[in-house]
Amino acid sequence: MTETATFDRDRSSAATHPKFLSIWDIQAYYGESYIVQGVSFDIHEGEILALLGRNGAGKTSTLRTIARLDDPALRHGEIWLDHKPLHKMKAHEAAASGIALVPEDRRIIPGLTVEENLQLAQIAPPVGWSLERIYGLFPRLKERRRQEGVTLSGGEQQMLAIARALARDIKVLLLDEPYEGLAPVIVQEIAKTLNIIRDQGITTIIVEQNAVAALKLADRAVILDTGSVVYDGSAQEVLEDEALRQRYLAI
Repeated sequence: MTETATFDRDRSSAATHPKFLSIWDIQAYYGESYIVQGVSFDIHEGEILALLGRNGAGKTSTLRTIARLDDPALRHGEIWLDHKPLHKMKAHEAAASGIALVPEDRRIIPGLTVEENLQLAQIAPPVGWSLERIYGLFPRLKERRRQEGVTLSGGEQQMLAIARALARDIKVLLLDEPYEGLAPVIVQEIAKTLNIIRDQGITTIIVEQNAVAALKLADRAVILDTGSVVYDGSAQEVLEDEALRQRYLAI
């Protein structure tokens, strides 16, 4: 188990020998509030990583920092995607480089059908999966393609949010609480879908309060506590270590 109160790494490794996605000592703030406190981890291409921790641990803020959103503001550290310095980019540049964030509230656009939500994502390059390919992965969306997106069930809206990300040419999928409010059978369905997406070579980071469900899906886990990394290792090891889960994940 790689459990540690501090997580340190040689600075040169991030810039000269990055993994597919490499995060080095990122420190981010909301105003003067220090939220992301020196987070570091690497992800291999096609890997699913569960980013876990209690409420307020800094998980969503870490995702937003990787996606290069304005809040929280990155004040220190580096983020490398396939040898490209995301830390030097704006959000739209990071998106064009292959980062896709699916936020907790899903952001389905009112007044547009399922298909129009997908087509809107494909207006500007880089375009990703075709509608035919998306509907092959999400047959339920094909059945409802003429239905207004915001009238879908919660599970269907989550599928649409993921599908809309795939409509772009993405390399990394960032999922914030994708299972929230969903029935167990829908959670299993989305998990199967994420496994298929992994098989296509897309890297995924999943932030999820349903830690057990996320760990069953993930290859690796990173656990945050008060904005810092306290565990980086096997997802299976966390599943098997009840004491570790109680220490950092129990509510």
